Amino acid sequence: MRVLVFSDVHANLTALDQILADAGDVDAVWCLGDIVGYGPDPNECIERIRRLPNLTCILGNHDAAVLGMIEAEAFNHDAQRVIQWTQASLTEASLRFLMSLPERVVLGDVTLVHGSPRQPVWEYLLDAQTARYNFDFFDTPFCFVGHTHLPILFHFDEFDPHPIGGYLPPNQAICLTPREIVNPGSVGQPRDRDPRAAYAIYDTETYLFEHRRVEYDVLAVQKRMRSARLPTRHIERLAVGW
Repeated sequence: MRVLVFSDVHANLTALDQILADAGDVDAVWCLGDIVGYGPDPNECIERIRRLPNLTCILGNHDAAVLGMIEAEAFNHDAQRVIQWTQASLTEASLRFLMSLPERVVLGDVTLVHGSPRQPVWEYLLDAQTARYNFDFFDTPFCFVGHTHLPILFHFDEFDPHPIGGYLPPNQAICLTPREIVNPGSVGQPRDRDPRAAYAIYDTETYLFEHRRVEYDVLAVQKRMRSARLPTRHIERLAVGW
């Protein structure tokens, strides 16, 4: 089965549409959370995603925040502003969809969460040591995560106490081996100094995981963000991917 895997769209419809076009036909879609936050198109992104075929979608921390499940004060000032703007912008249909999202799903060989297996909504997996502790919190061969906006893989061998971590090369397919935690990067807010939208194609039979990058019209998104009076820092960072 050919699966489209993506995370952290962050209300960036232009980037989302670009990865959907680039991915082509797929058998299923796995969205790892944070559909909203930062960007100007929360309702449009939710509507586009909820209509994707064979969709499995996870709750992210920004999704939870706009639902009031996480206090806005837990975020920095700029992120708080966007949470409040998003809360005022969401339709009832969008809210219902976000409220329906689970924090964790297991699909065959893969556990899906937004943050980490240990803390599905909030914890960041930024280093091998934190990843090591998290291997005790899922039983499947693989765990797919988002949240950090970094395309990265952590591999754990039970005979070696030190997991290996590394960035995924763009536009290359690697064969996953148990046990691994994998992050496809961010569609709408990359943070690895590459402004291109990030996503992955995963083959459930061969375990091939292809990390892809695709250019999109950043200027058009920045224009919509300015029209909505969203934070300048969030607008500027799109152009450089930080």
